Amino acid sequence: MTMPNLVIALTKGRILDEVLPLLAQADIVPAEDISLSRKLIFDTNLAHVKLMVIRGSDVPTYVEFGSADIGVVGKDLLLEYGDEAFYEPLDLDIARCRLMTAEPIGRAAPVGRLRVATKFVNIAKRYFAEQGVQIELIKLNGALELAPSMGLADAIVDIVDTGKTLTANGLEAKDFIAHVSSRIIVNKASMKIKNAAIREILDKLSTAVANRAA
Repeated sequence: MTMPNLVIALTKGRILDEVLPLLAQADIVPAEDISLSRKLIFDTNLAHVKLMVIRGSDVPTYVEFGSADIGVVGKDLLLEYGDEAFYEPLDLDIARCRLMTAEPIGRAAPVGRLRVATKFVNIAKRYFAEQGVQIELIKLNGALELAPSMGLADAIVDIVDTGKTLTANGLEAKDFIAHVSSRIIVNKASMKIKNAAIREILDKLSTAVANRAA
């Protein structure tokens, strides 16, 4: 039986480094060393499977609109993007961290509206609304840790791993918002049309995740 063609969108950086061994355990191996290439699309040992390597923030869009059948992306970006447009069948339990607020160490709570810098504007809006806190959102795409020390914001919402970067910039993690790990997402139409091929990959990845945890 001829297998349908599948495109798997992978997130650059740490997630890519951690997901490639899981894909290898699922019998999907890139035909060349991704780290040595500037290409964005890679053949694999399976003729019907290709890997796409892109920015994490773009993975949900490629999967939603069917340019990729399967995606690997952090839960933080799914919370920001929304998860109604695709299925989220598997937690890969890799690239784990926390989404938190952070503020200058030892600083008293500001009076009035809280100025919050973040790239996760939708998450921040929902979180502070649930807390009953009025905020002014400042959208930044990087160097969030600078915002409080430069007087741009009172607090930030960002991913926290070890917390060392926060400490080095005079900040401390405060309120927990969500646990973050990398998830598999699947295009809804692809799941129907290419169900057997996708299920085979999901089953193998699920086994690989279980073996990794054992």
